Amino acid sequence: MTTVIDTATSTDVPAALRDHLPAHAVDTAPELLEAYSTDWTRILPPSPAAALVRPSTVEEVQATLRVAHSLGVHVVVRGAGSGLAGGASAIAGGIILSTERLNRILEISPGDELAVVQPGVITADLDRAAGEFGLRYAPDPASSEVSSIGGNIATNAGGLRCAKYGVTRESVLALDVVLADGTLLSVGHRSIKGVTGFDLVGLFVGSEGTLGVVVGATLRLRPLPVRTETLVVFTDSLAVAGAAVEAIVLSGVQPSIVELLDEATLHNIDAHSGSDLAAHGRALLLIQTDGYGADREAQRLLEVTASVGAHGRRVEGAEAERFVELRRSGRGPQPELWGIGEDVAVPRSRLVEMILAIEEIGARHGLLVSTVAHAGDGNLHPGLSIAKRPGETGPPAVLETAADELVRAALALGGTLTGEHGVGLVKRQWLAAELGEEQLALQRSLKHTFDPTGVFAAGFLQEIR
Repeated sequence: MTTVIDTATSTDVPAALRDHLPAHAVDTAPELLEAYSTDWTRILPPSPAAALVRPSTVEEVQATLRVAHSLGVHVVVRGAGSGLAGGASAIAGGIILSTERLNRILEISPGDELAVVQPGVITADLDRAAGEFGLRYAPDPASSEVSSIGGNIATNAGGLRCAKYGVTRESVLALDVVLADGTLLSVGHRSIKGVTGFDLVGLFVGSEGTLGVVVGATLRLRPLPVRTETLVVFTDSLAVAGAAVEAIVLSGVQPSIVELLDEATLHNIDAHSGSDLAAHGRALLLIQTDGYGADREAQRLLEVTASVGAHGRRVEGAEAERFVELRRSGRGPQPELWGIGEDVAVPRSRLVEMILAIEEIGARHGLLVSTVAHAGDGNLHPGLSIAKRPGETGPPAVLETAADELVRAALALGGTLTGEHGVGLVKRQWLAAELGEEQLALQRSLKHTFDPTGVFAAGFLQEIR
């Protein structure tokens, strides 16, 4: 069991940090502490963090951890703050360690098809830099224009191209990590293959800042496709859309993108982006193939989706870019609604069952339901919402009840409570339901091995300590 340290008084922490760090690296301004204390969930600690540290060097990260370790202060590591599970929510009286100033691309090697980067590099910036060498960084979360590589590694982020290229883990070759006591550890290999020792890279990827601070990453790059084909396939029902996804899986084609958007999502995008997607069907599949055979693959997918009653077409150039961008950022806020967003994944063969379960849960609780999905790998992002009523100051309990049923439905179908957003503070209550007590005990022991005094991310671990 992890022994959790007692937090030092907030006045001790900034002074100790300033004794070991440049003045510009440490901030205590209330407005900065509040801004950096949360991610897109807007979950804030009950009282402020003691200090914000924005190191510019690996040595400054090490110094920060040594101070925290010696004082007995909790540290929460923060990337760009675009997380959706509360993994970057600060601890009252603790340290917020932001990696935003560690933002350099140190190397791009076309011959080895890899990049060496610091954690604060923005995902899309790396992809663009790789493009100058005829390469790409394949993982592409919808937040790629704002999310950082370090945050992607922390949550094992996915994205639109997961269907072919996998999630972040498949693109991480090696990591430099600062442990809780300030030790700098290098794990992994620069080579594509390497099986010496345990796979510590795989352990750190997706650990959500609970084992160490990633300060450097060696990442695999892929050749830019010589050709990309984009298809938009509309269906008259979600059932047909699910059948189309099944037909794609069985087609023998491996598309790079298979995104599913339901009718409510289409209406939302239309309302906020001036499009007319909902006029063409009750669900949309956005599909891309890439490589030398992209055109033949696209034709095959048009045929198999048509065979189950879908109607699709190829789109090119600006129109293709527009459809992809609508999927990424076309939806807008709905301030008149209380809402909760989920992130579950199921085996692809159970995708239709999960969609039907989501709709049934929403109907039974009188909720509005909207779903987008990385259908190519079974990862769904359903949204549950309900109209705000006069006098309400917070969301009704029915949303939490429905979310609980939704997660448990995914687990019952052989799925998982999170496909790519992570556990954070938002989803920790379901850890035992998925992992079981024996695996939780093993994970506690791993945490204790890397962080014996419980410096990192205490909030995330409250449920499993």
